[in-house]
Amino acid sequence: MSLSDLPGSLPERPVTDPAHDPAQTQGSTTALAEPVERVRALWVTGVVLVNVGINAAFFGPIQVLLGQQAIHFDEGQKEAILALVTGSGAAVSLVANPLFGAFSDRTTSRFGRRVPWVLFGAILGAAALIALAGAPNVAVMALLWCLVQAGCNGAYAALTAAIPDRVPVPQRGTVGGLAAMGQTVGILAGAVIASVVSGNFALGYIVCAAALLAGVVLYLFKNDDVPLSAETRPPFKLGTFAKGFWISPVKYPDFAWAWLTRLLVNVGNHMVTLYLLFFLKDAVHLEEMQGIKPELGVLILTGLYALMVIVTSVVGGAISDRMGKRKPLVIISSIVISLAALILGLDPTWTGAIAGAVVLGIGFGAYLAVDFALITQVLPTALDRGRDLGVINVANSLPQVIAPLIAYPFVAFWGGYISLYVAAAVIGLLGAVFVVKIKGVA
Repeated sequence: MSLSDLPGSLPERPVTDPAHDPAQTQGSTTALAEPVERVRALWVTGVVLVNVGINAAFFGPIQVLLGQQAIHFDEGQKEAILALVTGSGAAVSLVANPLFGAFSDRTTSRFGRRVPWVLFGAILGAAALIALAGAPNVAVMALLWCLVQAGCNGAYAALTAAIPDRVPVPQRGTVGGLAAMGQTVGILAGAVIASVVSGNFALGYIVCAAALLAGVVLYLFKNDDVPLSAETRPPFKLGTFAKGFWISPVKYPDFAWAWLTRLLVNVGNHMVTLYLLFFLKDAVHLEEMQGIKPELGVLILTGLYALMVIVTSVVGGAISDRMGKRKPLVIISSIVISLAALILGLDPTWTGAIAGAVVLGIGFGAYLAVDFALITQVLPTALDRGRDLGVINVANSLPQVIAPLIAYPFVAFWGGYISLYVAAAVIGLLGAVFVVKIKGVA
């Protein structure tokens, strides 16, 4: 891998047409070939562990450590500091994921296309986390968190692209479900790390860095990444590279509909979880009615939600592979997510909140697994899988910006939490409806 190996694109063409894609013809062992051999359990375990490490490195800081460090710098301005740092990191993530995915697409290292970037991203993210422990001021803290986001998103983009590189279509639901399980376990691991260090955010960053590095070890040594030949890679042209991040919805309507449906479902999901603490405090009156502090209530609901996600992501992905169909389960899981929002809105009690969290986890776990498998089947070209999946991942990150803008007026002016959760349900249902527009996947 070298700096001269910057991304570019082949002329746009459907990857599913064997007559126009050299990867689909007899060179089935090439990096761009559609995979046909089932991947080994050891390879899948490596993918799962990378997901655990990346998400522990993300969510330990986001959930607790960055907030503690903000208090350390200026308790009176902690909200503003945290908003500045996390907002800057989120902006970097929107760019880093497709950018590093595109870098990996063109890499001709003898170790393969994805491995160098998983390694580079993990080292960058871990180094920045360790440096965060000694950040002298808010500006340096924000800069280092942006580097954490860049590194972790780089590793994640490359790893995500490795799945359609290596996993045959009939196995992608199962592998996608296991990867989603790894993400959820990583989020829980991040919360555990933050709790165990008991306010010592510097130690917490170091432990998160160790988790990130440990998570990539197995994948690095058992990756089966196939190198891209220099002859296959087109010459780099900056204009072509820049234009490549716009994927025409006219030429690739299935990709466009998949992107839009993921955006809508994620917006609805973020609207449901955004004000959960305030919902338990002001609508459920949890402490007055049940004697449970709202913060503990959030932890309980998050745990139930995560448990359901872990179970249904694995089960849903396997069922999808067995059926040989994606759209019916994506539609059903999107409807279940919307049902969870309605439960919260129409039954603002502790029992209703528990039921809503369980139902939301059931729906979102299955959705994560099956929708990912569907998306891998509508990617425009084999050469640009990393870039295109990075563009898809924008639909995961952008709702963090959009959801608060939509949610606040409902809570403040348009009927409170009932209207908020009904609106979230409607947005999620639109995601289910538009899945029907995808024609190239059953």
